[in-house]
Amino acid sequence: MKFDMHTHHFRCGHADGTIRDYIEAGIDAGLQVIGISDHTPYFGIPEEQPFPGIAMAKSEITGYVDEVLRLKKEYEGKIKVLLGIESDFFPEVAEVYRKALAAYPFDYMIGSVHQVNGVSIFNKNRWNKLSPAQKVADKEAYFDLIRQSARSGMFQIIGHMDAMKGNYPAFSEIIADEAIEETLKVIAECGLAIEINTSGKTKLCGGWYPSNAILEVAHFHGVQVTFGSDAHKPSRVGDEFEEVSRVLKEIGYTEWVYFEQKQKVAVPL
Repeated sequence: MKFDMHTHHFRCGHADGTIRDYIEAGIDAGLQVIGISDHTPYFGIPEEQPFPGIAMAKSEITGYVDEVLRLKKEYEGKIKVLLGIESDFFPEVAEVYRKALAAYPFDYMIGSVHQVNGVSIFNKNRWNKLSPAQKVADKEAYFDLIRQSARSGMFQIIGHMDAMKGNYPAFSEIIADEAIEETLKVIAECGLAIEINTSGKTKLCGGWYPSNAILEVAHFHGVQVTFGSDAHKPSRVGDEFEEVSRVLKEIGYTEWVYFEQKQKVAVPL
């Protein structure tokens, strides 16, 4: 079975295409299951849409949910459409997000850390003039936020686990092995899955999130995995699914999972 749990569309302000475009692309790519998982609004900020190029306005989420549910019915028998969302994790306003998102019947929620110490993880300039010790501290802070998100109970999937390397490939060379291993242990204990996210190819790092080295440690600790292209244009739906499957088999995985009504569905590799 072929599936993709991480796709976006025009409402987030930095993706192309409608939800229907992504569903049709999924059918063309041979998917049996597609998850629509656009970015949550910034619920922790009073403004209606503080960052139009990053996430939808608060008033748009109901229309988003209704459209996915409508298309789910329309495409029944052709492809299974799942209602997802990708949520930022900000510890200080996590309860605000939890309450806002509880109003909707999501099949799954992806928890993604996009900011550390108030700066985007994709901001290349954040690393300028940092000492080696400060770089380690930033990396450890990133994985601490991921651990907090896993323990929050809000999510089924941890999004792009080492995406901080996206526009700073040297991130992978910063030694924080204990933080990474502890994070994977927590994810396993909490019963979440991590996604193999193939959108790293669109950033300076190339490749996938997380690295194969992290996936090997994840397998050792019994962390389950899922697939997400993180497509921001329809042509990337299902991108590199077969290659990811091959690598996971080499690492030792025999199955991966997707989520429906927040329950895991295991799929043989």
